Amino acid sequence: MSTVQEPTLAIVVTPVAATEVLRFMEAEGVPIEKGGLRVSVQPGGCSGFKYGLLIEDQAADDDFVVDATGFRMFVDPFSAQYLSGVTIDYVSSMQGSGFTFKNPHATGGCGCGSSFTA
Repeated sequence: MSTVQEPTLAIVVTPVAATEVLRFMEAEGVPIEKGGLRVSVQPGGCSGFKYGLLIEDQAADDDFVVDATGFRMFVDPFSAQYLSGVTIDYVSSMQGSGFTFKNPHATGGCGCGSSFTA
């Protein structure tokens, strides 16, 4: 496997979000040494693009691998162009809980908070 190490792909994961990612990895039995969190951007959503998060057993050959606090993130080349500078957080409220994204490069968004325009 020849994954690409990309130090300039800056993705910030808040401590609360990191705790949740590690909890999900443990629940799915994914070892921290090999597995990680896939962070992706896909066409779709009400604003044009939507974020995706998925626990995976290992990186793909063409992934950028980004170190976070206690785990690794896997980012495909298409998604990388939209994710540098993004902050991933985890919030809990009366309406529910989940991961949120703050993207300084997004030119628009929608009320759902999980899609954006670039």
